[in-house]
Amino acid sequence: MSDIGERIVAAKREAEQLKERIKSTREKLADTTLRRTAEKVPALPKVSMKVRRTLKGHLAKIYAMHWAEDERHLVSASQDGKLIVWDAFSTNKIHAIPLRSSWVMTCAYAPSGNYVACGGLDNLCSIYNLRTKEGAVKVARELSAHTGYLSCCRFISDRQILTSSGDMSCMLWDIDAGVKIMEFNDHTGDVMSLSLSPNKNIFVSGACDMTAKVWDIRSGRCVQTFTGHESDINAVQFFPNGDAFGTGSDDASCRLFDLRADSELNQYTHDNILCGITSVGFSHSGRMLFAGYDDFNCNVWDVLKGTRVATLSSHDNRVSCLGVSSDGMALATGSWDSLLKIWG
Repeated sequence: MSDIGERIVAAKREAEQLKERIKSTREKLADTTLRRTAEKVPALPKVSMKVRRTLKGHLAKIYAMHWAEDERHLVSASQDGKLIVWDAFSTNKIHAIPLRSSWVMTCAYAPSGNYVACGGLDNLCSIYNLRTKEGAVKVARELSAHTGYLSCCRFISDRQILTSSGDMSCMLWDIDAGVKIMEFNDHTGDVMSLSLSPNKNIFVSGACDMTAKVWDIRSGRCVQTFTGHESDINAVQFFPNGDAFGTGSDDASCRLFDLRADSELNQYTHDNILCGITSVGFSHSGRMLFAGYDDFNCNVWDVLKGTRVATLSSHDNRVSCLGVSSDGMALATGSWDSLLKIWG
């Protein structure tokens, strides 16, 4: 018995030594910083974005929103028990879908525009078909396997969806069969957010264990773990080219992590920002990072220089979610004030 104990201690010691060697090798390779490299890049001009549309219709706090790929429609989820599909141009409601559980925390639009999904404290991912012949939108599938709340869901296609949960796992589902295909376990805290890479083979997750993890869907394994945040990570979003991702945390910072450098590239903080970040998104070019905050504001950051280039103030309560349309022409913010605002 003591022999096993000694071997465990020796293995732990060896693991720590290997970690130190990896750390020192990584530090040797980090010959410069993103800010230093970007010193000669011209600064962004002052960004002036205005509210172009206000989407009114929800009767309670909005918790989530997601743009459709067609750049025109978006879906929002509120604790009034409704999932609303909007036309962002006309501000018309296309569908108002009553939910079985009003405790909704996430929603997603399928790339095809045929389906929307949502989930929350019911531990289910509910899929709705928007292209029904009867007229009324009905539940097409309820995906059940998580043992904790559903924090985020994202479609890969009409046939597959990824979910993250408070049970510390992420799952890949076959929507047609209604079954779990794969489970991703490595986090040691509630998983709060996920983002699918543009190549659809990898995704990143952010969790309450203060880490962000990159997963390979083909192998089902965690291939990279990024540390640095000092509190829960509430939001993750891939950079447009898929080589990096942004995070937002309760430690009042956003950060940029690079998959190739395997390290943190930049931090986005300000002395007068003391509250947590709920949501993050990149501009079409990736030069700007949008972040929603608990203090009712949305801050816009210069990704290269780490400076704040705008503060978007219009909501009367926490900005709970945001998203940039796929053509990069519009930013949508959703808030606990029950409104969605389209900025441009």
